[in-house]
Amino acid sequence: MAPVPLRCSLPPQTLYLRTQQQPHKFSDAVCCCASTASTPQQGLSKNRSNNTETVVAGVSLKPIVVNGDPPTSVSAPGRRIIAVGDLHGDLDKARYALQMAGILSSDGQDLWVGGQTVLVQLGDILDRGEDEIAILSLLKSLNIQAKANGGAVFQVNGNHETMNVEGDFRYVDSGGFDECADFLEHLEMCDHNWEEAFVGWAGVSKRWKEDRKVQQNSWGPWNLVKRQKGVIARSVLLRPGGPLASELARHAVVLKVNDWVFCHGGLLPHHVEYGIERINREVSYWMEGLGTEDDYPQIPFIATRGYDSVVWSRLYSRDTSDLDDYQINQIESILRETLQAVGAKAMVVGHTPQVTGVNCDFNCSIWRIDVGMSSGVLDSRPEVLEIREGRARAIRSKRDVHSELQVVDYT
Repeated sequence: MAPVPLRCSLPPQTLYLRTQQQPHKFSDAVCCCASTASTPQQGLSKNRSNNTETVVAGVSLKPIVVNGDPPTSVSAPGRRIIAVGDLHGDLDKARYALQMAGILSSDGQDLWVGGQTVLVQLGDILDRGEDEIAILSLLKSLNIQAKANGGAVFQVNGNHETMNVEGDFRYVDSGGFDECADFLEHLEMCDHNWEEAFVGWAGVSKRWKEDRKVQQNSWGPWNLVKRQKGVIARSVLLRPGGPLASELARHAVVLKVNDWVFCHGGLLPHHVEYGIERINREVSYWMEGLGTEDDYPQIPFIATRGYDSVVWSRLYSRDTSDLDDYQINQIESILRETLQAVGAKAMVVGHTPQVTGVNCDFNCSIWRIDVGMSSGVLDSRPEVLEIREGRARAIRSKRDVHSELQVVDYT
């Protein structure tokens, strides 16, 4: 059977945004999701406030207000927040996690069903898996849909995003190189219309992958040529100023939503002193290829390099069982100082896989949500963090029961 011809097309959800979505139900869901009743065209207010209120299920909600470019602080009054950790190129696990959280449809249409929910993904989408661009595409599509319903999708960049922009491809899966080559062909078929090609990629990437496997050749030299093509494609996409690097540049390294701060590795007092907005701006400029020696450093060291940088720090997520009490107290003191400086109640981090699943420490002022769900890491069951009405809890799987959920009340 001849393969189906591939062509450029936008996913249907970007062409037709439903003006009212019905609440999405899971028969074996572990949480009671926020209302998914939607309000048409309730977008984000950027760097300004808007006094227009939205009424959903009898509850009056003010619009989401975003400050900074890339976003640094977000006011999202009354919203349910879902935080998802490292995904590392595993599109199936990513979809499962989002469906489990009640924000992605399970009908294969990749529709946003989260209503006014705010989703925050904590980075490390790249490396170790073969569907990296597809996950980025899915999140972009969901953000378009979420904004039309009064919600939002945010991402923060992790160390694997910054490594790839640096040209460090040590952890790239062979399928990841193939995806880059496929995507560049897809982009060409879309007449180099980036938005159309990028947003639509999650919906067509599977067909490209299947077509590629049909055409696989066992001849060694040909496979070497293919690998070289993938490396070149990845370099074109992810070099500073490249189209995919510029897409990553839209996202922060540190993001504060209400009184919660989100980052990949960990925020420390000297980061806050340096300036969170400044860190986000410098990383963004570097990824866009705009930095110069006289302006911003080519590689923003404080954010992207070193054991105590924002994307690499493991201070809050490491195993403390081998530490003395005074060392643990010191970590808690640093965390407390950081939260006070940034005006937050708690911090959410990824980066370090937690074999025990999503967990918290220091009176739950730090939440660790990287569970190694990708098949390229621990291949563990997906888990996400839900924050709603002053309460934080881990949603562990569709099959769990309420009594197994970890719940912390901040009120």
